[in-house]
Amino acid sequence: MVEVRALKGRSSSLTDQAYDQLEEMIVTLELEPGAVLSEGALATQLGLGRTPIREALQRLAREGLVVILPRKGILVAEINPHNQLLVLEVRRELERLLARTSAIRSTEEERARFLKIAEGMEQAAREADDISFMRLDYALNMLVSQAAHNDYARRAIGLLHGMSRRFWYMHYKESADLPLCARLHAVLARQIAEADPDGAAEASDRLVDYAETFTRATLDTGRLGHNLQDRSRAAP
Repeated sequence: MVEVRALKGRSSSLTDQAYDQLEEMIVTLELEPGAVLSEGALATQLGLGRTPIREALQRLAREGLVVILPRKGILVAEINPHNQLLVLEVRRELERLLARTSAIRSTEEERARFLKIAEGMEQAAREADDISFMRLDYALNMLVSQAAHNDYARRAIGLLHGMSRRFWYMHYKESADLPLCARLHAVLARQIAEADPDGAAEASDRLVDYAETFTRATLDTGRLGHNLQDRSRAAP
């Protein structure tokens, strides 16, 4: 079991715990798009108070993973696959910046955590372990954002990660090469740990290149599926 907070080095407040658990439940589709959420039911399910649940849901709303409808309820946001390529345009520039600056500014303790994540990603690649990969991906995202020591870039990229991870989890069995994807993450983590800004920037670009290829393949598969359905309906 991957302990995300230990890899990120983040404090374990009740709101952080609620956010970590709810974000994973949404990204891994345990809470499906369109599902109606209840603060009280989630508090009971997770064994936490309503205040940390409410604060976590507000953060998830800012990141586009839930929609809060005043006096009506809370919904898990729907997924629009065509928006993913637009997300990747922004991610490419931000993640290259974060990777490069993390390699320059990360502390020795942060670099040690990058190495642990790289080792975990390599193991996930060998075992094709999707849940460990998702947790390590989350930990790496948070650690890169932290280690860059740039709050403006950290806040900007935070709005995009959850949407990208949920899109990947929804479609990876159709179009993704999980071991390759995990190895690309491991290379990025190692380049940062080795304080190589150019290598980290290049590794970041290769990772986004793969994400773009995966996204286009997913969209092409979806179009093929719709065309086949249309032909089936039109057949005499």
